Amino acid sequence: MARALDDAQPPADTVSLDHFLGLYEAKDDPWDVATKWHNQRKYAVTLASLPRERYRRAYEPGASIGLFTVMLAERCDEVLAVDSVPAAVEQAQVNVKGLPHVRVERANLPAELPDGVFDLIVIGDLLYYLSAADLDAAVDGMVSRLEPGGDLVSLHFRDRGEGAHYDGFAVHEVLAARAGLERVVHHEDEWFLLDVFRRVSA
Repeated sequence: MARALDDAQPPADTVSLDHFLGLYEAKDDPWDVATKWHNQRKYAVTLASLPRERYRRAYEPGASIGLFTVMLAERCDEVLAVDSVPAAVEQAQVNVKGLPHVRVERANLPAELPDGVFDLIVIGDLLYYLSAADLDAAVDGMVSRLEPGGDLVSLHFRDRGEGAHYDGFAVHEVLAARAGLERVVHHEDEWFLLDVFRRVSA
C-alpha cells in the first residue's frame, strides 16, 4: 500500500506509563523478545546493519528486558540502556550481570534523557507511542546527544492494522526529515523497518 506522510497522526497523548506497567504485570516478557523468531531476526539484522565494527558509547532507550542490550554490548565499549518500567529494568540488570561496561537504569523518554554524548543511539519500537510534542522533544534530545559522525539506529514495527495507524513508516519519516541527520542504511520488509541515520555537521 502506498503511503503518504499525512495519512496517520501521532497519538494525542503519549501512551501512559500505567499501560506499560500493566503489560509487565501480566507477563514478564510482553513482546516475547526472548522466544519469537521475528524478534531474534530483527536483532540480527540490526547488528549486521551497524556501519562500524565498534562504538565507544551507546545509548539504548526502551531497552525492555535487555536481551538486545547484551548483544549490543559486544560491539561497544560502554552501553547505557534505559526503560521506564521498573520490572523491565530489574530483568535487564539480571541479563547484563557480568558486563561491567553496561548500565541499566530507569528513565522515561523524553523527560529523562541522559547527560553526555554518544556515538551510537539505538531506539526500537518506542517512538510511535509518543505524542507529537514528546516525539519532537525526544528526537531533538537524541540528536543533540549524538556526536558528529555518530549513528542513530531506529527500528520499528510497520503494523498498520485497519485504517490509519501511526507506525514505523511515520516515525522514520520524522527522523529522515530532521536537520542534521543523513540516512546511510535502510532496511524494509513485511515485518519492520530499520534505518541508520548519521549525524552530519551543520
